[in-house]
Amino acid sequence: MATRTWVSGLGDDANPGSRTAPCKTFAGAISKTDAGGEINVVDPGGFGTLTITKAVTIDGAGTFASVLAAGVPGMTIAAGPGDVVTLRNLSINGIGAGLDGIHFVSGAALHLERCDIFNFTRRGLFFEPAAASRLFIKDCIIRNNNDPANGGALFISPKAGGSAVVSVDATRMEGNLFAIVATDRSTVAVRNSVAASNANAGFAVSSVAGGAVVMNLENCLVSDSSATVNSAAVAATGAQAIIRMSNVTVVNNRLGLMVSAGGSILSFGNNRIAGNSTDGAPTSTPGQK
Repeated sequence: MATRTWVSGLGDDANPGSRTAPCKTFAGAISKTDAGGEINVVDPGGFGTLTITKAVTIDGAGTFASVLAAGVPGMTIAAGPGDVVTLRNLSINGIGAGLDGIHFVSGAALHLERCDIFNFTRRGLFFEPAAASRLFIKDCIIRNNNDPANGGALFISPKAGGSAVVSVDATRMEGNLFAIVATDRSTVAVRNSVAASNANAGFAVSSVAGGAVVMNLENCLVSDSSATVNSAAVAATGAQAIIRMSNVTVVNNRLGLMVSAGGSILSFGNNRIAGNSTDGAPTSTPGQK
């Protein structure tokens, strides 16, 4: 076991995973990496799908590091309650046949940085924690996860005993079924991000079983969604579902803002909602302090 291991397109999983004798797949390398250690990439390659059960960092910086997934998730995170996982500089491609790009089941936190996730039949990232977990996304692109039944960029849906605190920054979500949907026991902050050409919702919260769910949008763009009559570019459904908007532009969508079943959309009065077939309106404008 080592604190740092390596993979290479020309490696072999029988190797120890050192810089001079790298493994061929992430699965081969993680079995030789200490908890809390790091897997790095020597040269370009496709390094296989992976189930992560411990704290680890996987970083493809400096080369092209890819995961191709068919019939399974690209990455499954099923780590311990104190484990933090970081995925950085990876291309995760579902080639039209993979399930979720990343499926998070358990762990203390997932950091996703400078990754592309695309072409999955379900969600780009399905965050489904069984306990209290955190998700941090920065500088990512999540696109073309557009299956009409199961697709979407980011679906945040904690299990009955779980909760989610999520931060999304400088991320583009394009051509999916939806950009971000969050359900009960989720608190989400989205900043400097774009939801473009998604088939249904851009940003939506839904209190499915009566649990509170809050999404805060700051400096975001939602455009060119062809949302149906039951969906909108920005939508809140349920008495404990709240969206707060500041400096958000909602343009060229079929439906702009929509609230239902007691949901709330709070505007701080500095948003631009125009050019939609139906603009809609916030439920209140508390103003800035």
